[in-house]
Amino acid sequence: MPRYAPNQLPLTVPRRYFELRRGGLKGAAAARQVGVSVSCGSVWFIKAGSMLLPDKPIDARYLTQDDRIAIADGVQAGRSAAAIADELGKHRSTIYRELQRGRKADGSYNPWWAHNQAILRRRRPKEEKLQASTALREFVNDKLQQHWSPQQISRQLARHHPGDPVLNACPETIYRALYNGLLDKRTAKLRTARTRRRKQRRGIPPSRTRSRTCGSFTPAPARPTSGAQPVTGRAT
Repeated sequence: MPRYAPNQLPLTVPRRYFELRRGGLKGAAAARQVGVSVSCGSVWFIKAGSMLLPDKPIDARYLTQDDRIAIADGVQAGRSAAAIADELGKHRSTIYRELQRGRKADGSYNPWWAHNQAILRRRRPKEEKLQASTALREFVNDKLQQHWSPQQISRQLARHHPGDPVLNACPETIYRALYNGLLDKRTAKLRTARTRRRKQRRGIPPSRTRSRTCGSFTPAPARPTSGAQPVTGRAT
């Protein structure tokens, strides 16, 4: 049986290999069934992150393993992200975002590694970011003591630590840590001194109230031309 380099085979072969591995076959048995050497299968497994995570469909909005394989096929063929999006029926921003965060450190896009990372990101519950990182928690505490807003803190973190997810936090993460008591309750406070989240009336339009002191009035007409008598509006 012929043997080929792992990067010279069509993606349908490693796809079948990982299907067999998720089905319970050992690496050697799965490699024999797809017609590759055991070392070739081991290379695929290592490049995928050396993990086999259960893959259950969640929602049509999320990219599946087959979608990511199609993206990898398009990248290898030199197609643009917009063309790949049209083929998959997805928005082009979805493909751009997937290629941006699904690439490995060397810049390559491995659909199985990217899919495993997506499954790990979806796992719940997650440890709060400010609880896991002491440096981030101390920085946020210090800035809140200086009466910085969560939006200002988030922008400062992005400016000083670009591309570092451990030392970056969005404003909602800071608000959630503050309201859940993960920060110093004595010194870390909002400028409004609010200690709990304000209730949101989502889906309910704001009531239009009229001032009791102001009555309705008719607007003044346009300024008269020369020779005409001015007319002014009066309150009703």
